Amino acid sequence: MQKAITFPALAPNSYRLIIGAGMMLMAIEPIRWLVTSWFNPAYDSKGLWVFALSATLFGWSFSSARKFHAGRTQKTAFILLALTTLVRGLGQVLAINVVGALALVIDVYAIGLLAGLKDRKQAVSPGWLALLFAFSLPLERILQRVAGFGLQQISASGACSVLEGIFPDTACNGVRILIEGHDVLVDLPCSGARMLVLLCIFYAALMALLRPTLRRALAVGMALLVSALAANILRIVLLAVLVAHPVSGIDAMVQPWHDIIGLVFLALAALPVVLLAGSAPAPRRSRRNSAPTAPAKTPQAMPALLFLAAAAIIVALPRKPVDVAVAPAAISLPVSIDGTYGMPVLLSEREKAYFLQFGGSALKVEYGQNSVMMVQTNSPLRHLHAPDECLRGMGYDVRYTGMRYDPLPTATYIAEGPDGAQWRIAVTFYADRDHTASNVAEAVWRWMQHPGTTWHAIQRITPASLPDADARRWDDAVFAALDLTPRHSQEIAYAKFH
Repeated sequence: MQKAITFPALAPNSYRLIIGAGMMLMAIEPIRWLVTSWFNPAYDSKGLWVFALSATLFGWSFSSARKFHAGRTQKTAFILLALTTLVRGLGQVLAINVVGALALVIDVYAIGLLAGLKDRKQAVSPGWLALLFAFSLPLERILQRVAGFGLQQISASGACSVLEGIFPDTACNGVRILIEGHDVLVDLPCSGARMLVLLCIFYAALMALLRPTLRRALAVGMALLVSALAANILRIVLLAVLVAHPVSGIDAMVQPWHDIIGLVFLALAALPVVLLAGSAPAPRRSRRNSAPTAPAKTPQAMPALLFLAAAAIIVALPRKPVDVAVAPAAISLPVSIDGTYGMPVLLSEREKAYFLQFGGSALKVEYGQNSVMMVQTNSPLRHLHAPDECLRGMGYDVRYTGMRYDPLPTATYIAEGPDGAQWRIAVTFYADRDHTASNVAEAVWRWMQHPGTTWHAIQRITPASLPDADARRWDDAVFAALDLTPRHSQEIAYAKFH
C-alpha cells in the first residue's frame, strides 16, 4: 500500500507565528493607507477617534475574565483570516485602497473571536465591534462621492414638502428652494452624509455593548435611518426659515450658529435610537458544552508555509485597475482670455497624484494674476476632486463659501496658503453630454447613469482681494473662451422660478 504523504509538525506557537507573519505582510499596506487617511488633511477624516473608541471597547472587554471557551471559535477565526487573502488580492490588483482596507474589518472580527470577547464578563460583540472599526475608514468621503447627490435630492424634496405647507409661495427645483424671494440651496454639505455616518458610529458602538438579537438590531437600524433623514430635513427647514425670516443676532448660515443647529438635530436624531436600544431585552447567555473537547491536532508546517508564500505573492501582484480612464485627446486652454496671454504652469506632485494617475489629464495656465486649471477624465471616481481636497493636502486652509447657478453651476472656496496669500477658487464640472454639475457627487451620479462619458472640471483661481464683480467677469470670460455658455448650461433655468 502507498503511504500517505505527511508534513513535518509544528509547535502551536510556531504555527501561529507563521500565520501571523503572513497576515501582517498583507496588512502592512492597508494599515499604512488607513493611518495616512487619518492624518492627511485631504481626507478630513475622524477615523483616528473611531479607532480609539474601538480599541477602548476591545481592551475593556479583554481585560475581564473569560467565562466560556467556545470550541469552534478558533477554527472560524482562522477561516475568516484566510478569506481576507482574497479580498486583499482583489484590492491589490484593482488598485483600490479601500477594498484592501476593508479586509482589516474582517481581521478585527476574527481577532475578536480569538480573544473570546463575547464570552467574557464584560462582553462585547466581535461583529459589531468590527463594524464600528469600519468607520475608521474614510467612509463619509466615499458616501459623499458615490451617494451624496442622491442624499441631496431626498433631503431637498422632503424639506420642500414641509416648507410648501408653511409658505404657499415656496418654489422648488431639484436641490434649490425659493422661499419668499430667498434662494436656498441644499448643497453637498447639507446632504446629511455626515449626520448619517456619526449616527452609524453611535449605533455600532451601542450594538457592540448591548448585543441584541439580529431582529432587534435591524429594527433599531431602520429607526436610525428614518430618524437621520427626518432630522436632516427638519434642519434644512429651520435653516431655510431663518434665511427667509432672520432672527436678530443670529445668522444661521455662519458659525457658530450653523454647527449649533446641526448638533441639536444630531442629538434629536440619536434619541429614538437610544430609546429603542435601551428597551431591548438583555442578551441571552448561550449554554456551553462542558464536556471535555478532543485534543487539538498538531498543526503541520506545509499549510502554514503555503499561506505565507501566498501572502508574499499577493502583495507582489501587479496593479491593473479596471477603471483607468481611456487615454483622452490632449487638452488645451485658450492662448489668451480677456486680452491676457496665458503661461502654462507645472502641476505640483500632489496635483499629479490626484489628477494624472490612471489615465487622467490636467492642464494649468496662468493669465496674469488669474489662473485656470482644467481636468479631463472618463473615470471621475478616480480623477474628479473638489478643490478643498487637494488644497488641504498641500497645506492650505480652505473654506467653502457657497454656490451659484448663473451662468453655470459653480462652487466657490477661499483658500489661504502657508505663506498667508488668499485665493478664490471657483469650480464647475461639465460633461460632453451637455450635463453640468456643481460638485463631484453630482458628476459621479450622472456618470454612473452614462458610463464612459467624459467629464471636465474647470477651476478659476483669482486673488481673494479681487472684487466679486471682477471675479464674476473673469468667470464669464473663461466660459466664453471655452464656449461653455449656454450650450452646457441646462441648469440655467434653475435660477428663475415662476
